[in-house]
Formats: sequence, structure tokens, C-alpha cells
Amino acid sequence: MKERGDHMVEQINVLVVDDSAFMRKVISDMLNKDPYIHVVGTARNGKEALTKRVSLAPDVITLDVEMPVMDGISTLEQLMKHDPIPVVMISSLTKEGALQTLLAMELGAVDFVAKTSGAISLDLHVIEKEIVKKVKLASQANLMNNTSGRHIQQIPSYRPFVTKHSTSSSNKKMIAIGTSTGGPKALKEVLTNLPKEIDAPIVIVQHMPSGFTQSLAQRLDTLSHIDVKEAAGGDILRNGTAYIAPGGSHMEIMKTGQAYSIHLNKGDMRRGHRPSVDVLFESLAKFPDLQKIAVIMTGMGSDGKAGLEKLKENGLCFSIAESVRTSVVYGMPKAAIEAQLVDEISDLDKISDHIMRHLNQFK
Repeated sequence: MKERGDHMVEQINVLVVDDSAFMRKVISDMLNKDPYIHVVGTARNGKEALTKRVSLAPDVITLDVEMPVMDGISTLEQLMKHDPIPVVMISSLTKEGALQTLLAMELGAVDFVAKTSGAISLDLHVIEKEIVKKVKLASQANLMNNTSGRHIQQIPSYRPFVTKHSTSSSNKKMIAIGTSTGGPKALKEVLTNLPKEIDAPIVIVQHMPSGFTQSLAQRLDTLSHIDVKEAAGGDILRNGTAYIAPGGSHMEIMKTGQAYSIHLNKGDMRRGHRPSVDVLFESLAKFPDLQKIAVIMTGMGSDGKAGLEKLKENGLCFSIAESVRTSVVYGMPKAAIEAQLVDEISDLDKISDHIMRHLNQFK
């Protein structure tokens, strides 16, 4: 136990798993600098990690995606099978690395950190604060909704966006979703349960770095009845299509004639985020005649609260927050609920039903 301020904080024991001896040392040294983190051991591959997980009993594991003997995905499946443990994936910024990272999120990994320059990143110190922050966050994550035992569908490394059906661009209704840590799995649960004929477009901010949101959109498009794409500047919003803000860009909604369109910008970060849920929600608040459903799901911090306040002040907006029971991290939903901005609190597996019910109640 260590003292932090006026209360005691338990030390976080971490197992670092990477096939590179250099990376094991660098990551371990970074984590050990923090007084509340202690690296209890390292492992060269997944097989060794499974053994050391039992003997060392870590609180959190950092897990490389690409390793010999047993790779990160296979290791994660085993780790989550009987006694889930918080895992932070260490991923490369390649297209294949992004896809494998998204599979890891579905399997129950809490979060990921992208290596800065390939498998052996000599400049990993650039993201030292991020690694430390995410390990600490992972130690407090709620793993009760872990997806272990479910079949995870593999997809090709590249799949071009193809419209599945003709949809109207004359929008009177809009669904806006904001999420962060734990979001990829939450989005999969919600979007795959929406019908293709849904009478509204869906605009989404998922806190995620550049290079990963396109892979996320492609994967969700493969699994969903609706269309899912990474948003592009100038996109005209169509019913039955979900638009995910690109990592590194704010997404705002503008009106183009009678239709609504996507505007992207590289403005200042909001609460440390770009894209920001607040920026998206605030842009929608400018259209009081548009009927909106706003959803805030799992994530750290309070992004979305200020934007939701604007939405509630301007026109009809029904708001849904994910429950503490299913949120991997309860920060964002909690902030909105405590500000009394939420109309309904829902477990993750019921959010799509609630969206459809209230959407159908709109005129």
C-alpha cells in the first residue's frame, strides 16, 4: 500500500509480455518509474505469460499483439476464459496491427497503446504517460461483461466501404453516440443490433488514435445490418448509416440544403480529446428542429456532458447512458447522470432496443 493524498492506494502489480527483450526492458522501466506501479515480471511469449500469470498473480498485463509461440490474441483468449484479468494491448500502427487490436478489444482487453514506430520502437518514451495512465485505468476496470467464449469473426485486412442499401438523406431524426475506453466492444453490441431500415443516421465519436478508426468502421460494417464507415468531410448523412469520427479530427454536423453533412477539423483538443464528444453534440444542438437521441457509453472522464447539456437546452433530445453494471469504465456515463442530463440508464445489451423504441416515438 502507498499513500496518495489523504488516502491509501494499493500498488498495481504488472506483468509485461513482449517478444523483444528491448521492449520488455523499456516498458518495464517506464512503469516502474511510477510509485504506484510495480512490474512483478516479464514474459517472452503468450505461453510463458500464461504460466507467469498463475505464479506472479499480476493485477494488470501489458500484452504485445505480435509474438512467436503464442500470439497476443490467442493468449488473450486463454487469459479471459475462466478468470478475466485487465489487459492493455501493445499494438503496432500497421493495418494488420489495428485489426488484431480491435479483435483484442472484442475479446475483453481493456485498452491499447500503439507502438510509435514498429515492433521495436526506439522512441516509445513519447507515449510513456499514455502507457502509465492506461495501466492504472485498467486496474480499476469492470470486466464483468467480458466476451470470453464468444466466436470472434476474422475479417480481411482491407474491405472497401460498399453501400448495402439505398437510404434517404432527408433527415428529421439523428442518433449521436459518444464513448471511449471499452467503446469498440460496446459499439459492436449496439450497432449490430440495429435494423438496416433504421429511420435515422448515426454519428459516433470513439476516442481512438488516427489509423484505428478506419479499421474499426470496416469491422463494424462487416458485422452490422446497417452501413458503417469512417466519416469523411462532406459526407451527406443518410438514414441507416453510421459515421465514425476519424482519429485525430473533430467531427461536426452542418446543414447542406435540406440535408445534413459531415465537417471535420483539427481544432484544439477538448478535455484532452480530438475527436471530442462535446464538439459533436454541440454541433447538433444548433439544429433544434432535428429530433435527437444522444447516447453516452463507457469511458473515462466527462467528455459528452457539456455537449449533452447544450442538446437538452435546444430542441427535442432523449438521452441514454450506459449503466455502471456494464460500463468497463463508468466515468463518462456517470458525469452525465450526476449532472441530471440523462433520461434513461441502460445496460449495454438493451441500448439498441431503447434507441429503437424512442426513435419510433418521434413524429
